[in-house]
Amino acid sequence: MNWTLLGIFDLAGTIAFAISGAFVGIHKRMDVFGVNVLAVTTACGGGLMRDLIIGKIPPRMFLNPFYVGIAALVANIVFWQVYRHQHMPRKMAHLYDRMLFWFDTIGLASFTVDGVMAGVEAGYGDNGFLIVFLGFMTGVGGGALRDVLADQMPDIFLKHIYALAAIAGGLSMLLWFRLSASWRISMLGGFVTVIVLRYLAARFRWNLPKVL
Repeated sequence: MNWTLLGIFDLAGTIAFAISGAFVGIHKRMDVFGVNVLAVTTACGGGLMRDLIIGKIPPRMFLNPFYVGIAALVANIVFWQVYRHQHMPRKMAHLYDRMLFWFDTIGLASFTVDGVMAGVEAGYGDNGFLIVFLGFMTGVGGGALRDVLADQMPDIFLKHIYALAAIAGGLSMLLWFRLSASWRISMLGGFVTVIVLRYLAARFRWNLPKVL
């Protein structure tokens, strides 16, 4: 395991999205296998789609199953912890939405950075549109697949500037790189941008307009 800054973002995103996927599976009353499928899909689905876009065949998740294993391990820990405490008072249920929000946000920020850097490492650093799109797809792809499998409208179409936060994070990375010529600073700037936008959107109920 390469403990670079990007490796840390990779691991943080995998754990956060695996927890997010596991919570959705438990909330949907899936069995332990279903919870594992949702966790791995959420944690690895965005990266899978990113790799297909840039022509990395087979995708990295199949060549190095480390992150698949981490996602499955996290899913089982979450499942059995909830299973053991499933008779906790119902008033604790309000924590579900809050926890899901923060794990989703951390995963989104981490994988947005990861997707942009995957494009840079593949040699597309001068194609801003492509690497921002790769960041967006890596960030939101797994969660969208999770929601489809869980038979619910994907969050990217509904909640608190979710997809726009990923796009803003990718654009922020380009801006920071232009200002600093350092991808390390750029990664930190993009990560913070996504976190701050998601928090502000939730805090002040920012949403895109829609027909009621």
